[in-house]
Amino acid sequence: MSARLWQDHFPTLAEDDEPALARLRDNAQVLRLPAGQPVFHRGSACQRYLLVAEGRVRVFLTAPSGREVVLYFVVAGQSCALTTACLLADDHYPAEGLTDTPVTALALDRRDFARALRESPRFQRFVFASLGRRFADIISRIEQVHFRDIDSRLAASLLSHAGSGRAVTRTHQALAQEIGSAREVVSRHLNRLAGQGLIRLQRGRIELLDPAGLRRLI
Repeated sequence: MSARLWQDHFPTLAEDDEPALARLRDNAQVLRLPAGQPVFHRGSACQRYLLVAEGRVRVFLTAPSGREVVLYFVVAGQSCALTTACLLADDHYPAEGLTDTPVTALALDRRDFARALRESPRFQRFVFASLGRRFADIISRIEQVHFRDIDSRLAASLLSHAGSGRAVTRTHQALAQEIGSAREVVSRHLNRLAGQGLIRLQRGRIELLDPAGLRRLI
């Protein structure tokens, strides 16, 4: 099972015959987590490096008021930037991680992670390239929250969740957390988009009637 996950989702790490990488693959544990399962808490120590093979993890901050702001998602084929940063700095988590869906992940002990990072050039490139891409994503998200209007951010989120289809099953609260707004504001703007004929609001579902029109908002 572990070998298939490496091959299917992390082929650059599965095909190399470096001893350090082979040892890393042999020692990795397969974790299966249900939806809604905490992966890490703010202030907790980082003990392992996780590679998500299936599902999605939501990484977010919680304000004293209880409002959540999503920083990013970790999906299949990715690692968590905060986990990497905490392992490198021997620091504690500054945010929360929660499974958004059922998740299958490869878990690497922090000692195995540190040894592979020292001994495997290929693993070094993977870790730091993943970290660089994620920080670029975070900068882009900060830019969106501060410099793009609600309709633009909401349209981008809807299109992202719809993928190649036209249906989104995210709640208004979840969308608000993702775009850094309040549920009431998101509900008001969704109603406005519906009034413009861009979407149709249904119970537990948002149908995209005019994806091209939503893209123009972005």
